[in-house]
Formats: sequence, structure tokens, C-alpha cells
Amino acid sequence: MMTLPLRAQEPVDAAVNAKIRDEGLNSSQVHKTFTHFTEVIGPRLTGSPAAKAADDYALGLLKEWGLGDPHLEAWDFGRGWTLEKSTVEMIEPRYMPLIGYPEAWSASTAGEIVATPIFIGNKTSADLEKMKGQLKGAIVMSQPIQDSFERTDRKQPTSFDEPVPIGQPRPPQGSSPMISPAAVNKLLFDTGAGVILRPNRGEHGTLFVLGRDNGDTAMPSIILSAEHYNMIARMLELGVKVKLRVNVQTKYHTDDKNGYNVITDLPGSDLKDETVMIGAHLDSWHAGTGAADNADGAAVALEAMRILKAIGAKPRRTIRLAIWNGEEEGLLGSQKWVTKYLAGDANKAARDKFDVYFNLDPGTGPIYGWYLENNAAVKPIFDAWLEPFKDLGARKNILQPIGSTDHVSFNRAGVLGFNAVQDYDLYDTRIHHTNMDTYERVSERDLKQCSIVLASFAYHAAMRTEKIPTGVTK
Repeated sequence: MMTLPLRAQEPVDAAVNAKIRDEGLNSSQVHKTFTHFTEVIGPRLTGSPAAKAADDYALGLLKEWGLGDPHLEAWDFGRGWTLEKSTVEMIEPRYMPLIGYPEAWSASTAGEIVATPIFIGNKTSADLEKMKGQLKGAIVMSQPIQDSFERTDRKQPTSFDEPVPIGQPRPPQGSSPMISPAAVNKLLFDTGAGVILRPNRGEHGTLFVLGRDNGDTAMPSIILSAEHYNMIARMLELGVKVKLRVNVQTKYHTDDKNGYNVITDLPGSDLKDETVMIGAHLDSWHAGTGAADNADGAAVALEAMRILKAIGAKPRRTIRLAIWNGEEEGLLGSQKWVTKYLAGDANKAARDKFDVYFNLDPGTGPIYGWYLENNAAVKPIFDAWLEPFKDLGARKNILQPIGSTDHVSFNRAGVLGFNAVQDYDLYDTRIHHTNMDTYERVSERDLKQCSIVLASFAYHAAMRTEKIPTGVTK
């Protein structure tokens, strides 16, 4: 008697897939949701009023669509931050606007600073000790000339038969500083420097702009385009009399120090105590509008739930949606949720009832497949579920893992979490964490495809007789 391969045995509900397709292609709301996040709300730095506005908008959609128990779950984050004014320009020996953006949680300057910048990127600790008297109130260029750049995107793993490296290169902000940036920052704070200018690894006016809250020691700090930073450094080296005008005004928000996750359910039936979960993070950095990282993922996850509700899906397991915040600062929102509900001895019963989490984050374009986290047991299952969407651009599932996004919080707690494989063309070099992460990076067609695939995977996982295999032999 011939035994069919597992892939052929894995059931695929063609009728439900057809309904998901029809709803996702012909009645889609995903582009409207995405556009509201990027154009109406804009950047959504964790802890900012804009991040809360985006959470509230998502919550309102879930209520409008009739999902089960939509609510916000608060977790302690810290103070928020918004940028209120930024001026950085060269006024001598000629006028030239400079491409620059303050780092998140930068302090304000003491009004407008007009001065010749002081370049310390080639100084030793001993040199800086001697210069302390010159640095009070100064415009300080703190790093060496930037001569290494982000020029290579990660390889597309669905284009190769063998595993390929998935991490992107990260050249330093400046080459071989004589003293560590942390030590420079401390010295500049202690000496009362007026503002710090730094280069970045982007090219052609692309700025990689992040930031961290340094509390009471926060300095006014601006990331300049590498080309403009290097030009000014060379002018100073040539003895040209350069004068800059800088003004940074920011605001810290302390009335509400929470971050928020948005949670809702599509209740299950006979296996309702077991959970299939989908999600994406909505927070972003602040120099762009966080379109590809990750308004698209959040809009898609919301749309997948809308589709399932709209077609009257009746899953056996409960399908839960989470829209996370604080991912950019270290997977904070998902980690807080997992710690509360899944991690540790006290949550063993909940882990036993948890099935799988599907996440959408790095990349743009359609869902090509899923990173399988070295779990060979799920490959024939996911292959069967992916096959019906090859005509929409799906390709194949990849055995290798991917890190640095919210499914990792679930993996660390000992439950299954997977992230989609998407496109990385220009993602690492021009989009990810830059001022160019804007609406133009994302297409409506891809948003629809992702929503359909995510909805189908969530539904099929929720309908299986058995939970998704862990791949671990007991």
C-alpha cells in the first residue's frame, strides 16, 4: 500500500481560500489603513502621542469590524519624545542647507547656535582633556570622516536552494574613532557642549537615524548625511572658515509613560482554549513615516483579521491579533506580553494551549514564504498552505531562522513563532530605519497579497486537528 507524502495529506480548504481571496482582493481596506498610519499619523516613535494615536485608530477599526474584545494592554516604557524644530545649515563661506535629523530623545539646544564647528573625530582622550575649555556651547563634530557605507542588501533566500546569510552588514558610523562614542558623549556632556553632529552609514542623502533616552545626560544630537558631514570636515582640514547655524527644539512626554499593545480575538469553537496568533509592530523611528517598518505589517495583520471576520470564518482554535509597540527599542511590547502570559513555570498550562504565532516585519513586497526556524516538521504543512498562492507571488518556505523581530519573543518562551520572507531590494541600504522609509516603498498590490496569505495561514493553523509540530523529538 502506497503512503502519500505528508504534504499531500495536509488538508487545504479551497473554498475558504477562495472567500479569503475574494474579500482580500475586491473589498480590501488594507491600503486605507496603511495610508492612515503613514500619511495621517506619520512616524510613531514608542511613547509618543503619535504612537498612541495609531494604537487608538487600530482599536477603533477592530471595534468597527466587530472583532472580539478589542482592547489596549499597557506596559511600562518611559518618557516619550517629539521633535518640534530642527535647523541645521551652513551659512559661511556660502549658504547651504544641510541634510540632517536629530536623534530620538535628543535634548534641545539652548536656542540657536551660530558657530564654527569643532572637529574632534581625530582626537585622542588626552587631546580632548586639553580641549575641554573650548567645547562649552560648541557645535562638535564627534566622529571621524565616514568612509564605510551600507551598500549591500541581504540576499533573497527564496532565490537560492541553499541557506544564505540573512543578516545585513553594518559598517560603523565613522572609521576607527580615536575614542569610543560613549566616552565622547560623557566628556561632551560634562563640558557643556552645545550640540553633537554625527555622520551615518547611508549614502545619497539617506540617513540612518535611531536614538535612545539618556535621561538627565541627554545631549542635543543630530545625524548628518555622510556627504555633508565629510564635506564640512574636509573644509575645516583645509583651513576654510566654516560657520554653521543649528537649532533643535524637542519635547519629552511624561504624563503617560506606558507603551501599548492592541489585542483582539476571533473566538474559536471546540478548541477555543487553544490559540493561533498573528501580529506585527506599529511603532517606528521618526525620520521617515515607518511605512515598510512597519506600517505595512501592522495594516496587513489588521486586514487579515478583518477578512476572516468578514467571510464568517469559524475557526476551531481562537485566532488572536496583537499589534505591538516598542519593537524598535528591543522587542519590548511582545516581550512584555509573552512574559505575562506565556513565559515561566506559572504559565506552563498557557504554553501547552498555545499553538503558533505568525509575524510580519522585515522587508517589503509580497509574502514569499516563511522562515521555518530550523523546524523541518512544519515544512510540508506550510508548503501545502503556501502552494495555492504561487499565482500571487508566493515562492517557497525557508528552513533557516531569522532574528531581531517579535516572533523571537515567542521562541524564547518555548513556543512556536515564525516570520514571513519578503523582499529586501534596497531595504537594508535605503529604507530600513532611514528617512526614506515612506509611503512610496509599499504597493497596494503587495499589501493585499500579504493580507490574504496571512489570513489563510492563521485559518488553516486554527483548523488543524493537531497543533503545529514543534520539530522537537521527545
